[in-house]
Amino acid sequence: MTKSVQNIEEKMKGLDRDSLRYHILMSAKNFKSSWIELGRSLYSVWKDRLYKDWGYSTMDAYTGKEIGIRKQTAMKLLKSYYFLEKEEPQYLKQGVSDSEAANMPSYESIDVLRLAKSKKNLDGDDYSNLKKEIFEKGKDAREVKKDLSAMIRQRQELGPEEAYQKKRLATARRFLGTLKALKQELEISKLLPAAIIKEAASLIKKLEEERHDGFNQRSNC
Repeated sequence: MTKSVQNIEEKMKGLDRDSLRYHILMSAKNFKSSWIELGRSLYSVWKDRLYKDWGYSTMDAYTGKEIGIRKQTAMKLLKSYYFLEKEEPQYLKQGVSDSEAANMPSYESIDVLRLAKSKKNLDGDDYSNLKKEIFEKGKDAREVKKDLSAMIRQRQELGPEEAYQKKRLATARRFLGTLKALKQELEISKLLPAAIIKEAASLIKKLEEERHDGFNQRSNC
């Protein structure tokens, strides 16, 4: 048992097992297999400033002294969890079983994905490819960083016209996917008139033609 784990267990003594404070310490103890739970708890502590109720003046003091996590690590945990909650909520809803915990993406990998999402010169396909590498293939942060760097270099090397066409097609593809999903939802719910659904179907057809023409134009370059 490491010294940091011993310190955490000492702090757990005497605490209510049902309390959030105890729960966070337990999550920290099982850090490698439950970073999402720890990130969720730390986000609650940060958002509601609960650390002040526990005698700490700052979040950094709480994470450093109580659960033995450096400021940089704590911030990555917070940002990675919040990113999943905001951008990939379906992953959090799925839950992670004990058998899957060892293969779950690390918070470092999710942090790289978070950074990729903010890169303006990357498109939806780039993000989807990175996400697949992380969630389905289990690539670690170091490999994902290399992939991200390669994507950025490749986009920077594209000529202005080629870059514009690529972004244009990617945007049309995302819009088309969203529109199809909304049309299907409207057909089921019948919340809007049939005429509007018909217009949506017409717009979908035009977008599909636009995407097809754009692909052919790109292939002939």
